[in-house]
Amino acid sequence: MEDAPLIEPAPRHSAELLAQVAALPSLPGVYRYFDADDQVLYVGKAVHLKRRVSSYFQKDHGGTRIGFMVGKIARLEVTVVRSEAEALILENNLIKTLKPRYNILFRDDKSYPYLKLTAVTATPRADDTPQPGEYPRMAYYRGATDRKHSYFGPYPNAWAVKETIQLMQKVFRLRTCEDSVFANRTRPCLLYQIKRCSGPCVGLITSEDYAQDVAHARDFLDGATDNVMKKLQKRMLAHSEQLEFEQAAEVRDQLAALSNILHQQAVESTSSDKDVDVLAIRVQGGKACVNLAMVRGGRHLGDKPHFPSQLEDASKLVELEVEDGRQVAEHRLEQAVLEAFVAQHYLGADMPLVLVTSVPLSPALVEALSAQAGHKVTAIHQPREHRRVWLQMAEQNAALQLARLLAEEGSQKARTRALADALGLDTEQLDTLRIECFDISHTAGEATQASCVVFEQHTMQPSQYRRFTIQGITPGDDYAAMRQVLLRRYGKMAEQMREQGGQEQLPDGTADTAGTTEPAGADTAPDATDVAADASTGASGAGRPALRWPDIVLIDGGKGQVAMAREVFQELGIELSRIVGVEKGEGRKVGLEELVFADGRDKVWLGKDSAALMLVAQIRDEAHRFAITGMRARRAKVRTGGSRLEDIPGIGPKRRARLLQRFGGVAGVARASEADLASVDGISEELAGQIYRALH
Repeated sequence: MEDAPLIEPAPRHSAELLAQVAALPSLPGVYRYFDADDQVLYVGKAVHLKRRVSSYFQKDHGGTRIGFMVGKIARLEVTVVRSEAEALILENNLIKTLKPRYNILFRDDKSYPYLKLTAVTATPRADDTPQPGEYPRMAYYRGATDRKHSYFGPYPNAWAVKETIQLMQKVFRLRTCEDSVFANRTRPCLLYQIKRCSGPCVGLITSEDYAQDVAHARDFLDGATDNVMKKLQKRMLAHSEQLEFEQAAEVRDQLAALSNILHQQAVESTSSDKDVDVLAIRVQGGKACVNLAMVRGGRHLGDKPHFPSQLEDASKLVELEVEDGRQVAEHRLEQAVLEAFVAQHYLGADMPLVLVTSVPLSPALVEALSAQAGHKVTAIHQPREHRRVWLQMAEQNAALQLARLLAEEGSQKARTRALADALGLDTEQLDTLRIECFDISHTAGEATQASCVVFEQHTMQPSQYRRFTIQGITPGDDYAAMRQVLLRRYGKMAEQMREQGGQEQLPDGTADTAGTTEPAGADTAPDATDVAADASTGASGAGRPALRWPDIVLIDGGKGQVAMAREVFQELGIELSRIVGVEKGEGRKVGLEELVFADGRDKVWLGKDSAALMLVAQIRDEAHRFAITGMRARRAKVRTGGSRLEDIPGIGPKRRARLLQRFGGVAGVARASEADLASVDGISEELAGQIYRALH
C-alpha cells in the first residue's frame, strides 16, 4: 500500500509540522503530540508511523473532540523502535509518566497486598530458648518484595489476605505475632488458647514440627491441597502407630479443618489452574469498568474494579485509529480500554501465566507481556468449563460496579444542581462549577494550619488541595489566620487579573508566593487524599491544570469569618458574591447549618435532608480533615525537636521500622538512651548517638 498523501493543510498547523509528518518513516514507533505550551496531548503507537500520524491531518474533524485536540497540536516527537511489541512497551511507559490529556488512563495502583511468610533466620540455642528467627511468621504485607522471604499473591484487597491468614491459623496454626512480642512472651497468648497458634514462643512445639506445618502451608497456598491432605494423613497414622494419641488428635483436627475449607470451596479446588487473572470490561454511559478477578493456588480470591479516566476524550481517538489501512472493528473501544489496563497494569510487574479476558488482546501485547514477564503468557478470550464460570462472574461484577459508579455520579450531579439552585447560580454550567473551601486548624494556637480543598466536575479534586502554614499572627487568632490564607491564595491572582484587564482564566503559578505554602503531604505521609499537589505555586509546567477563579469560596465559619473574607475581597477587588460562609446552627447540631453571604443577602437554611446541604457538608468536612491532619503532623514534628526519624542521615525505612517496633513509636525512641538505641539490629553506637542528639 502506498503512503496516504496529505490533503491541503489547514492553516492552523505550521508548515514545519506538516513537513515533519510528511517525512515520517514507514516503520514502527511511538509518537507524541504537544500543544503550544509544550504540554503533552496524546501518546500513540503505530506499526506504520507515517500512515498513522498522517491520518490525523487528512481531513477536517470540525468541532469534535478529535478536531479540538488536532487543532492544538503544535509539535510532534517520534521514536522509532524495532517491533510493535517494543512500541507498545514504550507507549505505556510514556503514558504512565506523562499522563497525556487524551489517552485512556488508569490509576497506577501496583501496591496490591501479599501474604508474607518470613524465612528462617536463626538456629536453635544451646539453652533451647525459642528464637523468633527459628519460627517463620505469617503477615499481611504491602510493598516491594525480595528473595529472602516468601510472598503469596498478589491479592485483590486487604480483606482477602486477612481471610487467608485466618484460614491458615485454623489449619496450620502458624504464628502472626511480631518478633518483639515473640521474644518477650513467658506464657502462650489467647491465640493458642483458641487453637489458632501452636505456641512456639514458649516452646510448645518443636522447630521441626513447626517447619512441617510451614511446608504444608506453602503447599496449600501453591494449590497443592491433595499433597497436603496426604502428608497430614501419613503424619497422623505415624503418631498413632507410636501411641502418640494427643499428637495424632491434633493432626486429625488439622485434617478436619482443611477438609471443611476445601468443601466450602469445592468449585475452586477442583480446578487445575493455580494462578489466573480474569479480566472483564464493561462500557456504558460514557464510563468504563475493568473488573480484575484473581485466582491464586486454585482459589478465587475476589475482585477489584478499575475505572479509567479521560475515556470520553480517548474514545473518539480510538475511532480514528487505522490498522493496516482498515477501520477498526466496532468493539475496538472495549478492546482499547482493556488493552490499556493490561499494558499499564502488568508491564514491568509480576503477572500470572494465564489471562482470561472478555475481549481478545492483540498478539503484540501478549508478546510484550511474555517478554517482560520472562515466561510465556497465555491470553484466553473464549474460555470453557470453570474458566467460563470465572469470566461470567467477572462480567457480572463489572456490570454491577459500573452501575454503582453511574448511580453515584448521578447522585453527585443532583447535589451539585441542588446547591447551584439554592445559590442562584447558572445550572447550565454545572460541570465547570468550582468550589474552594477553607478551614483553620490548631491546638491552643500551636502549629496553625489552613487548608484549601477544591470541588470541581462534581467531585473532590485532591491533586489541587493546598495547605498553608500560618505564621506571624497571635496564636489562636482564627480571623487573622483566615485573612492571611485568603490573601496568599488570591492576592497575586487579583493582581494579575487587573494587569490582564479582568481576565479570570490565569495560568497555574499565580496564587501564592514561593516558599510560603506547603503542598499536600509535605509534612505528613500521604493518605488516600493527601497527594503531592502543588497546584498554586511555581511556574506553569507540563501536566499542571490552569488555575481559575472559583465560583464559590466556602468559608467554614459564621459572620465573623465571612466579614474577614469580605474585607480581603474588597481589598483585592474581587466580587463579594463568591463568598459563602457555613454557620453552625443552634447547639452546633448537624443539619441545622445556615449559609451566610458577604454581599448582604439573607441567610439561607437548606433543610436537614437537603441534597445541597449534603454537598456543603461533604466539602466542609473534607477541608476540616485536610487541615487537622496537617496540623497534627506539624505539631508532632515540633514536639520531637523539629526532627523526624526519616530526617536523620542513615535512617532508612528498615531501620526506622525496627526502631518504632522496638520502642513503640517516635515518643518511645525519644525516651530511649543511646545504649538502648544501639541494641537495635542495624543501629551502630555512632548512629545511636546521632539519633539521640537529633531527638533531644
